[in-house]
Amino acid sequence: MDRDTVEPEVATMPGERASRWAEYHHRFAAPSTYVYEFVWDTSADAVGPFCTDVDGNVLLDFTSHVAAAPLGYNNPDIREKLEAFDLVDPLKIAGQDFYVSHGGSPDDPELPGPTQLMDRLVAMTDRYDMDRVFLSNSGAEAIENAIKICYASGGHRAFTFEGAFHGRTLGALSLNRSKAVHRSGFPEVPGVVSVPFPSTQDAYESRWLTDGPGGNVVADKLHLRGVIDPDEVAFLILEPIQGEGGYRPAHPDFARDLEDLRERYDLNIVADEIQSGVGRTGELWAVDDLDLTPDVITAGKGLRVGATISRSDVFPAETGRLSSTWGAGDVIASMQGALTIDVIHEQDLLANVRERGRQLRDRLEDAMADDETPGAIDVRGRGLMLAVEFETKERREAVLEAAFERGLLTLGCGYKTLRLLPPLDVTDREIDLGVELLLEAIDEVATTLE
Repeated sequence: MDRDTVEPEVATMPGERASRWAEYHHRFAAPSTYVYEFVWDTSADAVGPFCTDVDGNVLLDFTSHVAAAPLGYNNPDIREKLEAFDLVDPLKIAGQDFYVSHGGSPDDPELPGPTQLMDRLVAMTDRYDMDRVFLSNSGAEAIENAIKICYASGGHRAFTFEGAFHGRTLGALSLNRSKAVHRSGFPEVPGVVSVPFPSTQDAYESRWLTDGPGGNVVADKLHLRGVIDPDEVAFLILEPIQGEGGYRPAHPDFARDLEDLRERYDLNIVADEIQSGVGRTGELWAVDDLDLTPDVITAGKGLRVGATISRSDVFPAETGRLSSTWGAGDVIASMQGALTIDVIHEQDLLANVRERGRQLRDRLEDAMADDETPGAIDVRGRGLMLAVEFETKERREAVLEAAFERGLLTLGCGYKTLRLLPPLDVTDREIDLGVELLLEAIDEVATTLE
């Protein structure tokens, strides 16, 4: 497969073999979220955003596995290093009682492992004086550990935001405010207060600012005449760009208000970067674009493992407070995470994300201005974390399906929003291909619905 020339090529989606795979899968799998009956054939050609399914259809994947495959399929730099690694067993290291080396010295190993991944993460968060990392399996576990270390620092209450999504384990669920189905019927951690998340100027002025003594809804609750003692607050958690909540970026003035609250009341700010981090927005972390200092950063997805990153004074000093069977790291996943970070730096992919993100956004906004996107009402996001919002959920779902039938993989988010997450090394040709397929899908749906 030549990445410079390959294009999506589909017959029937899903095809006969994919349908059989999906039917067999669901004989055993518990009910969960499934977007497509798309079955990737790992033995077939795949490169960058292009992959092949079990029926031989070639697709253009603008989901990056919900940002968990930041370099797309079969990145040659990653593949070359992995091929040099002879598989061993076990590939997961049990607990903090074990270390792992792939040869060489700790500061110059032949191949990076969990230790080197933590080293890179500390370097990536140096501007926030972060110096400690705890690795785990997933983003949800990274959130759970962020919750624990903040509670350990003092306080028993927390602030979360409307539209938030932080994971599906019980502690993380207690912080979710995106869809009722995520939390309904499950027990919750007490003391969580939800407040508006302003992403637009109108929302900032009408829902966040107040005439009260603090000037905004959080400050009013923490003020002397408020209802919450600031000393009781363990943390405030936010996504710099809400993911499941609809790809809504935090308003810059809102972020500055949070920084003022952090300094005034000595609050711990947790930045959930599980979807938005590791270069997705054109910065290493989406919070880097804001005038806001996080005390904890949680990472996952594109990192291939979960990571809770913070400072020594936030992490508890007692050795038994944090632990995990697989907390020492998945050998292969940690190597992939470290190598992904290296590729981002070596190939200056942050610049590519910003340039290709502008191209994608400009193409979509120009199409809206030229009335080529009937039913689309907004384009938003940063870098290669972009979304198109439609008038109705019905139209969004129809566009998603019509794009799929043309070989373009996209994802929904929020209530009626379509998200686009090309790989960080996506090319201008691939952006143009994706936009053309999406515009064709939007046009077909407009003909059908109208």
